[in-house]
Amino acid sequence: MAKPKQIELSNGAIIPILYEDRNVLALDKPSGWMLAPNTWVHTSRNLQLALESSLMGRDFWAKSRNLKFIRYIHRLDADASGVLLMARNPAVLSALSALFEGRTVQKRYYAVVEGVPSQSEWECALPLSEKVPPRKSAPGRGGLKAFEEGRVRAVVDEREGKEAFTRFRVLADNGKRALIEAIPLTGRTHQIRVHLQASAFPIVGDTLYGKKGATLALRATYLSYEDPFQKKRIEIQAPTARFLRAYGFKPLETPPASRPRGN
Repeated sequence: MAKPKQIELSNGAIIPILYEDRNVLALDKPSGWMLAPNTWVHTSRNLQLALESSLMGRDFWAKSRNLKFIRYIHRLDADASGVLLMARNPAVLSALSALFEGRTVQKRYYAVVEGVPSQSEWECALPLSEKVPPRKSAPGRGGLKAFEEGRVRAVVDEREGKEAFTRFRVLADNGKRALIEAIPLTGRTHQIRVHLQASAFPIVGDTLYGKKGATLALRATYLSYEDPFQKKRIEIQAPTARFLRAYGFKPLETPPASRPRGN
């Protein structure tokens, strides 16, 4: 049975499959989909719940793979897009979650920011805490906006925050905005967004940490890890041309994989 190279959900949403093997599916997550447990039913934009519902309904993408389990291994912000790794069984979920927790997974993002940095590269190591208001404080449409704006917000916390480390590199600029490559070596909530805000260059369209905009200009472009089952290096890349065009940048040549330095 031929396997489709994309997932089509019941609401018509199309999610491309960037990579797959017997252990994982790597998806190109669209902007606007939250990653939350399947018990979170307060929004129709819960990707985990939508995928499980599609799987249980024996939709063709899942049936053609004889898929009986799918679960996100790491998170992407709801408004960010790009590479998202999903486990195909619980053993894989446990093993690869340990890789993320052990910081051995390499990740790269593209972000378009307001302003142009004077330096071509810099690092940010400000510690972060999650701030959870006692009640929903932001108006909006349903659970997604409440979750993103009214419940969880990351703040720089020099006293009690958890360590967070991000490397940044300017790839291009148009005089008013810059295209930044971000390499997080830790995985705190909204880490890239807060570190860029703290560097005085908030991401375009970042309602929480910058100015309001139609879409958050943040895309997960690359993910790489040493597969403990296949004993080989897995590298996954998301296409970037459409993202770049949307913000007025020309397609770039694929940069060499960046090696994170010790943290």
